[in-house]
This record gives sequence, structure tokens and C-alpha cells, in this order.
Amino acid sequence: MMKLLFTLISTLLLTLNAYANQPLLTPDELNAKLSGNNLRILDIRDPKSYAEKHISGSLNAPYGKWRGPKENPGELPPLNKLTELVQNLGLSPKNQIVVVSSGADETDFGAAARVYWTLKVLGLENLSILNGGIKSWAVAKLPLDNQPVNVAKSDYVPSINQSLITTKEELVKKSADGSAQLIDARPKAFYEGETRHQAAKVPGTLKGATNLEHSKWFDEKTPTFISSIKAKQVATDSQLDSDQEVVSFCNTGHWAATNWFAMSEVLGKKNVSMYNGSMVDFTKDAQLSSMDNVPSRGKQLWIDFKLWIERTFS
Repeated sequence: MMKLLFTLISTLLLTLNAYANQPLLTPDELNAKLSGNNLRILDIRDPKSYAEKHISGSLNAPYGKWRGPKENPGELPPLNKLTELVQNLGLSPKNQIVVVSSGADETDFGAAARVYWTLKVLGLENLSILNGGIKSWAVAKLPLDNQPVNVAKSDYVPSINQSLITTKEELVKKSADGSAQLIDARPKAFYEGETRHQAAKVPGTLKGATNLEHSKWFDEKTPTFISSIKAKQVATDSQLDSDQEVVSFCNTGHWAATNWFAMSEVLGKKNVSMYNGSMVDFTKDAQLSSMDNVPSRGKQLWIDFKLWIERTFS
């Protein structure tokens, strides 16, 4: 009898814990929470899109405010700027915070994941993402609003959770001693050095890195994140070590945020961090000895030319 009671209590506690820390919400699940006093919905679309229609009660917090400068967009904004941002949004640890993007595609999900990661870095833990974004909300035929929302400023003073961040110096060390799995979230062409980000200096990837494209976590041809069961299969197929530390990276800490979210929040893997500056930051110093798949100088010049054409005429 006692054994049965213990099993029932354990199951209940696990269920409550999973509910309290639900990283992904469906439109119906979010709709059921709208009357909650401590709910904060952050709509990270541009101000014009937000003004046209948004989920009732949501606050506009455009994605660009959570990003670094043009020359290194993966960099975190200064702590004082982030503090001002979260306070103006009325955020504090008592809030359940739901991040909402447009739901355009898999890359758009990376914006929501990056904001989620930033909030967690700032010590805010009760976080979720609306799976499929505003697009999924509209498909579910749930109501949208166009009224601006104002909230009282909070007095929350965040501090940085360094365990979620890997610096360039730490990355070089981990790459050299093999103490962490380095996971490249970019499409194959970037990983293999066939192209590079406009702001990166050199094509290629980090030494010893494994390629796990961010798009693997989505139902085919949709912006909807896959179920946890399917996510476990992706992790297995990608040979992710369940025990070893993982560092996620991409070009600018955008696609990498999706991989971090999948591994840390959906799969519950411990010791997952992100090198948020990623390849744009890393290649500033062009430490080629710490890189793989770096093309020949001639091929690099050809890539530079193609990117110049794209930048000039697109």
C-alpha cells in the first residue's frame, strides 16, 4: 500500500513539475492562461506587425532589442540595457513569460529561442514559447487584438547566469581538450565551408564540431517544433552524448539558440551552453588552428566575390 502511495505521489510531483516548466505551449494552452495575473506575453515581432494585431495583453519587445551590434549581433547587449528592457516590460521571477514570434519558419523560431535563452541568462526561469508563433494562433482561429498594452515597471535587477554561456576563450580550451561536444546548428553549406555569414571573416566550422542543423527539430515544411518523443530520436540519430557537456553555436547565436532550447529545455539535458557570439565573433581573430573545413585561399576569394554580388545587387 505504501509503495503504491509513494508511486502515485511521485507521479503527481513529476506531472506538476512538467506543467510548471512547460517550454512549449500550444495556442489552446496559452489561450487558457490569458486570465492569469502573472502572465506576461512578449511579442517579439516588429512594432508595425504588433500594432496591426497581436494576442490580447501581449507586450511588444522587438527581437532587435535583445541582440548585439551589427558587426557582432550574437553578442549580448550590456547588462544595464537588458535590465532596463526587462524592467520596462514589468518582468520579474513571479511572472510566467511566454515568448511569441511570427511563426514564419524554422529560422523565425530561433528568434523566440534566443529571447528565451536571454531571459534565462538573466535569471528568469518560468518561461515558454508559443509553438508556431502568431501564425499558429491565427490558424487556431483564436482572437487577436490591436490595442496597446501598458504594464507597471518592475524593480527586478537581473544578474548573468554564466553557466549558460561559453566564451571564446573557454571554447578554444574545450575544443582542444575534447571536454565538450561542439554542435554547429548551421545548414550544411556553412559547416562544410562552402559559404559564410556576411559578417564572418573565414568560412568553416570549429575544430571537432558536429553538424546538427537547427531545422531537424521541426515538423517537415512547418514552423512547429516536434514532439519530445521525436526530439529524443533526433538526438539519438545525431549521436548526442547524454552525459558530456554540449556547446551550441552557429553564425550569430540565433540558430544555435534553437539547438540549445531543444537539448536543454525540451530534452532536459544538463550542461548545455551557447557560444552566443558564434562564428562571426570567433573569426574576428581567425584562429585557423581551432577550425575545421576552412577552404583554400582561392576558394575563400570566390566566396567573398559571391557575397559581394549578393550584398551589392540584392
